[in-house]
Amino acid sequence: MVTAAIAKEQGYNVRALSVDYGQRHKLELNSAKKIAEELDLVSQVEINLDLRAFGGSALTDTIDVPKTGVGDDIPVTYVPARNLVFLALTTACAEAAGSRDVFIGVNALDYSGYPDCRPEFIESFTETARLGTKSGVEGRPFTIHAPLQNMTKADIASECDRLGLDPALSWSCYDPTEANLACGLCDSCRLRKKGFAEAGITDSTAYAA
Repeated sequence: MVTAAIAKEQGYNVRALSVDYGQRHKLELNSAKKIAEELDLVSQVEINLDLRAFGGSALTDTIDVPKTGVGDDIPVTYVPARNLVFLALTTACAEAAGSRDVFIGVNALDYSGYPDCRPEFIESFTETARLGTKSGVEGRPFTIHAPLQNMTKADIASECDRLGLDPALSWSCYDPTEANLACGLCDSCRLRKKGFAEAGITDSTAYAA
């Protein structure tokens, strides 16, 4: 949500892409639709790519989502190569639309250590996109924008506030309750709550804990 709003603020006509990859819940997909409407984006496309066929993650397999706190190791909520897959799809979407700018909301400061959020990954994918696309080999390479890359979660919460966005429109929780409340205990909830608390900004999201 914040990334899309930043792109709009910079003058881009934003086309959003969401992926139903078989994640544990559909709330983030519903949230994406609401955000696209709220920000009046050019379009919002949702595609199906069921990564449950591979499993290997608490988000796509029968593995419990950890609730004990953010650790030092890459957690089981890591979905194998997810951002690599997402960026490939988004670059294809951009090339088909005649765009050479791709935005992604990865963050590599307050995060769970996912390897596909790091600056070196984004830099590497930029070169991959140049080599593997018609636009790239014809001298019209893609720019991969990651405006939140080097922000803390508090910085992102402050940007959300500056841009006049309602935090509750977005969704971060990995394992919501049956009442569709954010659990408040998974890594994503903990990092989100920490960011808003450090920024001194109220998060309008409803948490179960």
